[in-house]
Amino acid sequence: QVQLVESGGGLVQAGGSLRLSCTLSRPTFSNYAMGWFRQAPGKERGFVTTISMSFGSAYYADSVKGRFTISRDSAKNTVYLHMNSLKPEKTGVYYCAAGGRITPATVASSDEYDYWGQGTQVTVSS
Repeated sequence: QVQLVESGGGLVQAGGSLRLSCTLSRPTFSNYAMGWFRQAPGKERGFVTTISMSFGSAYYADSVKGRFTISRDSAKNTVYLHMNSLKPEKTGVYYCAAGGRITPATVASSDEYDYWGQGTQVTVSS
């Protein structure tokens, strides 16, 4: 069974940092991407960042450029989300996702991802 297992969420003060991790068990794709989406309270799930596990190309939502960094360990099928200078508006449940059909044009579309993690809560206090 394919699973995405996330870790690293928690409570942090504004201006602080957190690192999230996500591991994909039993990849079923030869080329695939993994990324993160955030769902804030009362809002729809929105794109944060995605990386190609084969080529390392990374894509970011405009709101996180310069403060969030996604990285990968392809040998471990794991991605990391390094979040710096966190603001309270970045509070939410962060979901890891993986897909074998992701293109630069579709990275932000949640419908294009095949597998999802259970989500990890990130709370940024002011």
